[in-house]
Amino acid sequence: MKKILLVFFILPLFLLGQTSISDAERLINNKNFSDAEKVLSLYINKNPNDLKATELLGDAYGQQKKWDKAIKQYKQLVEVKPNEANFHYKYGGALGMKALIVSKFSALGIIGDVKSAFLKAAELDPNHIDTRWALVELYMQLPGIIGGSKSKSFKYANELENLSKVDGYLAKGYIYEYDDEPELAEEFYKKAITEGGSITCFDKLTKLYEKEGKSEEAITNLEAAHVKHKRNAMHYQIGKVCADYNVQLEKGEFCLKVYIDNYSAKDGVPKAWAYYRLAQIYKHKKNKKEAVIWIDKAMADLPEIKVFKEEKVAIERL
Repeated sequence: MKKILLVFFILPLFLLGQTSISDAERLINNKNFSDAEKVLSLYINKNPNDLKATELLGDAYGQQKKWDKAIKQYKQLVEVKPNEANFHYKYGGALGMKALIVSKFSALGIIGDVKSAFLKAAELDPNHIDTRWALVELYMQLPGIIGGSKSKSFKYANELENLSKVDGYLAKGYIYEYDDEPELAEEFYKKAITEGGSITCFDKLTKLYEKEGKSEEAITNLEAAHVKHKRNAMHYQIGKVCADYNVQLEKGEFCLKVYIDNYSAKDGVPKAWAYYRLAQIYKHKKNKKEAVIWIDKAMADLPEIKVFKEEKVAIERL
């Protein structure tokens, strides 16, 4: 009878715990990070040794850029389970993000711990792709005097290539782009497109072309991405390049109007930005009347955007 009563009292508590965790995961998946933080904080007050809840709370803090609080949660995980690679990776990531927002002097005191955490994660899990990406970026971005090294960055890019050819090619493209070698970066981004062909692969090459002022190549690459993936978002990206570089204006106008007509929230970029790009295109065409119509639509949707106001002034001067 005592055992039955014990189960009777413990089972609801267990189910309550499971509900709190699942609720928090649902909130995080829906990007309701503040609410997830509240749910998890209450739960952890009563269950301080629940590692899953601790990790989720660290994730919720991180998504809100509360780096000190995220660091505290991940550090607890590393101390309790020092052989868990992903905990070291998340700890290093949170430390790294903090290093970006503090003074350079303070950042110097953090970088060693960032590097140690990532290296430990890589040591513990030879298949941890995210850790190797972090090390590629870290060694490229650090000055040589505090440990930066292109050769070490390449070491982890090669490890990535052994795990995933696409990630390896993208990593090498990143290294060459960062090192101002655009021809080699282009070569590896194209290899990534051939190997995997994801939106990310196409996007890396498009951004490289835009940075290099190669608008025609950027448009061609975006069109290839659209053929493969059939995403409405590509229409906006093509229109954006046409508007920014004053090229293929008819194509840009057509694509932006298709984007607006087929818009849904999953496309990501609000319609106001498509209105703004259309205003830019009509400004390039010296069609003040149409430009005013579209910039007014953009400002009506998002009145606080500074570049919209600046574009309105430029159009009025036509």
